[in-house]
Amino acid sequence: MRNLFVSVVLLASPALCSNCGGDREPARPNVLFIAVDDLRPELNSYGSTQVQSPNIDRLAATGVTFTRAYCNVPVCGASRASLLTGTRPTYNRFLQYYAQADVEAPDAVTIPEHFRNNGYRTISVGKVFHTPADNEAKAWSETPFRLDHHRRPDESWSDQGWQNYITDDNLAIAKSRTSGAALPWEKADVPDTAYFDGQYARKAIEYLRTFKSSDQPFFLALGFLKPHLPFNAPQKYWDLYEREEIELADNPFFPENAPDQARSNWGELRAYYGIPGEGPVSDSVARTLVHGYYACVSFTDALIGQVLEELDRLGLRENTIIVLWGDHGWNLGEHGMWCKHVNFETSLRTTLLMSAPEATTGKADGIVELVDLYPTLNELCDLPNPSQELEGASLASMLRDPNARVKDFAISKWMNGVTLVGERYFYTEWHDPERRETGRMLYDHQRDPEENLNIAESEGMAALVKELSEQLHQNLADDYWAPSTGVYDR
Repeated sequence: MRNLFVSVVLLASPALCSNCGGDREPARPNVLFIAVDDLRPELNSYGSTQVQSPNIDRLAATGVTFTRAYCNVPVCGASRASLLTGTRPTYNRFLQYYAQADVEAPDAVTIPEHFRNNGYRTISVGKVFHTPADNEAKAWSETPFRLDHHRRPDESWSDQGWQNYITDDNLAIAKSRTSGAALPWEKADVPDTAYFDGQYARKAIEYLRTFKSSDQPFFLALGFLKPHLPFNAPQKYWDLYEREEIELADNPFFPENAPDQARSNWGELRAYYGIPGEGPVSDSVARTLVHGYYACVSFTDALIGQVLEELDRLGLRENTIIVLWGDHGWNLGEHGMWCKHVNFETSLRTTLLMSAPEATTGKADGIVELVDLYPTLNELCDLPNPSQELEGASLASMLRDPNARVKDFAISKWMNGVTLVGERYFYTEWHDPERRETGRMLYDHQRDPEENLNIAESEGMAALVKELSEQLHQNLADDYWAPSTGVYDR
């Protein structure tokens, strides 16, 4: 029985809706929609002891931390296209980092477009959609403020400069390479605004000040680039960490019995100067990469703190829904891999925090997905359904009670592999174009939370594998196997 892909009926929630009841109808809640690129849930609010993220931790203390949030596809463009349209990836849709919602789901109304159509002033600062898209003209009330320029592979990279290097050494290396990718890290004794993200925070603060004097509700989408590669951040954030105290992954090996389809050559990182074309990186390089990732998280955390402080100073916090989300996870050497692009927990699990007027606080341990954000915001803001069917479930009940559950599992996809994330078991299948299974993985997170032993072919597992496979296929959307009409078909 298909119990995951259901139409979402959006009813105003008395506990969370600012429009409900009373003689006078209050203003609809505002939305501050914060996207952070490649932010895995390694934060103090998620139990981490290494990363310094005090501002995100304070946000977590005022809202709900979703401890088991999963992206629907572990790559930037596709994840954002899926989230912003409320529709899932299929066998032929939302696959690549340059996926565009207006091309691959041209009839879908995106979240910001839907809010704009319903009276909101919608503003985009930084990286929200992955690439500039035709539908951005429909989505935003003003031209998006964006300094980096993510482009499709068929366009020139020579003048792109999105890596945002500022040191002389990196600029010289970047100029000498076609890809423009110099070292995968940079630290410079500069102010926050020397880098794009610092300017994005400053611009968001400027917008908040204009919202203060307006009666129109706002939807402000703020997209930070870091901790995406290259790990460029001001020196002071690198200095927060003692290099020799940084721990490396304790499972830098490929899982036992895992199929070859589960491997990644982490080509995204290998494109950078000084990274070998094959084989592992040295422990010294690995430690610098982890150091750089942590520095970038702390950099972004500080910028988020600046924006939230201004939101409070202006008195806008009380009627503003805050959503902080990472578009997917990121491997920091686990299984001998870096970046995303795999069907492992480290790539699929991501960060999701929400704070809303009259919502409670706490940790929600139930499984949720990024595709759930669209129906959640619709319910919290009392908006009608968009034209397309939303394939997620509203999380409003979990904001009222973090112990609530809205689904039993999540479904994530990377290329030909599709994963069923359950309370205990993490099951993945790979298929060829004829829909035939070509490989599978099964991990018992109760006994093997780091996914070091694939038990799909182990003795006594056949019945469980069959049950999970049937559950997975029963919950694939009707159009999962249908050819896409998008220009990015493989």
